[in-house]
Amino acid sequence: MESGFVYLISNFARTVIYIGMTNDLNRRILEHKSGQGSKFTTKYNCTDLLYFEELQSLEEAAIREKRLKGWRQKWKWELVQKDNADLLDLALDWFDEEDIAMAKKVF
Repeated sequence: MESGFVYLISNFARTVIYIGMTNDLNRRILEHKSGQGSKFTTKYNCTDLLYFEELQSLEEAAIREKRLKGWRQKWKWELVQKDNADLLDLALDWFDEEDIAMAKKVF
């Protein structure tokens, strides 16, 4: 069974938060960082990974994503800050500028 991920990303100013799910966290975050994510993340420049969870299956990830999307904003930020108090981009060093430039051409 394929595992799934739920993730929370934000913009540089930390004024918005986006919740998503994927079967390939590395690829999906690269899509967001290259501006090829969802319409919402592109519009609000959400590129910084603040939190993620790996779940046993894509179905469990979808259920968790839906549950988190129903949470109040305050609860979402508290979830992030529990493990990432400084709101750092957890994927800051996952890709270099060349990776992001190539992703813009591929995605």
